Amino acid sequence: MPPRIKTAQPVQHDARLTLVEHLDELRSRLIFCVAALTVIFAVCVWQNDALLKILNQPLADTTQASIKNGDGIPGQIDKNRKALLGLANATLAVTAVLQQPGSGLSPKARAALEPAVKQVQEAKSQIPKQTEGAKPVTLRVGEPFTTTLTVSLYFALLFALPLLLYQLYAFILPAFTPRERKVALPLMLMVPFLFIAGVLFGYFVVLPPAVQFLQNFNSEQFNILVQASDYYKFAVLALIGLGLLFQMPVAILAAVKAGIVTVPQLRKNRRYAFLIIAVVAMLLPGTDPVTMLISMVPLLFLYEGSILLAAIFARNDNKDDDDGDDDPPGDEHEDGDDAVLVHAGAGWEAGHGEDDDDEWDDPVPRRDSGGGSSVS
Repeated sequence: MPPRIKTAQPVQHDARLTLVEHLDELRSRLIFCVAALTVIFAVCVWQNDALLKILNQPLADTTQASIKNGDGIPGQIDKNRKALLGLANATLAVTAVLQQPGSGLSPKARAALEPAVKQVQEAKSQIPKQTEGAKPVTLRVGEPFTTTLTVSLYFALLFALPLLLYQLYAFILPAFTPRERKVALPLMLMVPFLFIAGVLFGYFVVLPPAVQFLQNFNSEQFNILVQASDYYKFAVLALIGLGLLFQMPVAILAAVKAGIVTVPQLRKNRRYAFLIIAVVAMLLPGTDPVTMLISMVPLLFLYEGSILLAAIFARNDNKDDDDGDDDPPGDEHEDGDDAVLVHAGAGWEAGHGEDDDDEWDDPVPRRDSGGGSSVS
């Protein structure tokens, strides 16, 4: 019975595992993934307030334009805030004049204004300095709770992605030869970094203009309220979509390594790739034409960079193949000549003996279809 393989580390390429051992390794890695995801999810639930603020920030920043213009519900709220603040300042200015000794009021009347002045000052301190941006609204009874758990799960998947990818890589690693590992390892290391880069690009560059355009489009005709579940679904799908689209270099390099496409084909069909990128960017959830163009720019650069990397890898592979050929240039030709001579000699010995020298120049008889003989 073969020794039990430790599943905490990748299995070696030359190791021999039974089906049960493969399933045991898969079970161990799945348990590790579930445990890691559970721990990260618990941390995300603990810090759910900070995570919700991160997703709410683009929506809050977007409504600042409506607040400045006085449009929609946020603009009306800001108008009310300014009106209350102006009323409080005017009241305090009037009471300050009336409290002066030369105002004509008696000392008793001036003293009676003190409680009113304190009340106005306290009310003024409660007025916000500025109107906050809009926040998503909830409509169902349990929606705040379920939405918080959903957002925490989204972030847990995002944070646990490097660990999950490592476990996947460690499980399929034994199937790779040492040379294939040199190719697969850089590609696998690129996956989490490209995903995080896509998410950050989507959050800071794509999501704000998308929310800005969609929220303020014809806003004077609507009382705009954003439901929490819909907004978070839109934001997370946009971020995940961009994170996956940023995996383009990995997919292209893998296709080139597998021989599915070549670098000249990628360069020749560049215009078709640009069209596909435009269509995919257009299919991002809720993306308008402006943000679609913003999303296309890094994808085009990634495509061109992928072609460059694929060309470099292909050049290195050709160099390795040339270095691995240790046979001298003339060996194959000489071996071929020797083989021809050997076969010729064998044919000579098989077809003729020492006494058949006189018959070698004679024509060889062959049997025709009629049963007679003919000369060839």
